[in-house]
Amino acid sequence: MSENGAALRIEELKVARGGHEVLHGVSLEIAPGAVTTLLGPNGAGKSTLVLAAAGVLRASGGDVAVGGQSLVKLRPEQIRRAGVAVVPEGRRLLPELTVEENLRVATYALSREDAKQGLARALKLFPHLQTRWGSTARTLSGGEQQMVVLAQALVSRPKFMLVDELSLGLAPVVVKRLIPALEAAAADGVGVLLIEQFVHVALGIAGSAYVIEGGRIVYDGTAADLKAHPERLQSAYLLRDQRAMESVDGAH
Repeated sequence: MSENGAALRIEELKVARGGHEVLHGVSLEIAPGAVTTLLGPNGAGKSTLVLAAAGVLRASGGDVAVGGQSLVKLRPEQIRRAGVAVVPEGRRLLPELTVEENLRVATYALSREDAKQGLARALKLFPHLQTRWGSTARTLSGGEQQMVVLAQALVSRPKFMLVDELSLGLAPVVVKRLIPALEAAAADGVGVLLIEQFVHVALGIAGSAYVIEGGRIVYDGTAADLKAHPERLQSAYLLRDQRAMESVDGAH
């Protein structure tokens, strides 16, 4: 791990769900200003890790820390204020609220000026949302809903953003339109953790990569090395998605 004190570090994290341990001492680091990807088959513990880092699930051991500040005993809203934003799986919006209202909900803890700047940044990254500003969330397409969810996370200018299954339920061509927002966030200094079923998408924008299986990290290295040696993706699930992702590479 790097010596960068501003990194988000997950160290020997253990989490139990339903009386069974799901994460067995997981360690990884999310560097600021870069995209890190976490890959693994269904049930490997990826979403559990995100929920634990967000304070939704309690850790039974280990630590989650930003710049040396432990987050494991903080409430979710305190973790958000510490600079960690989560984009959970499933695009959870308030369906009867408009795009504007859903975004303004995310600014509740910000000053008026910070909220104004955050909303302006969200619209710069997702200009299409201006055309849907007054539309309710339930009338949006899946891709538009994901734009709103990403914008919600970015409005408060977080230090770190944990994105769980960006592409879930979306067409490959739609996913390709969302990726530049993550790259722009990283270029602006945000540390991004991307959990993604389309392996080629994740490895194409990430600098570092981890593979998790059975609640344990089985690969820790560069995304380029993992992309060059796909046999290291031991799960048949991952290999199948990697082949499917070839259609994304050619999509326009």
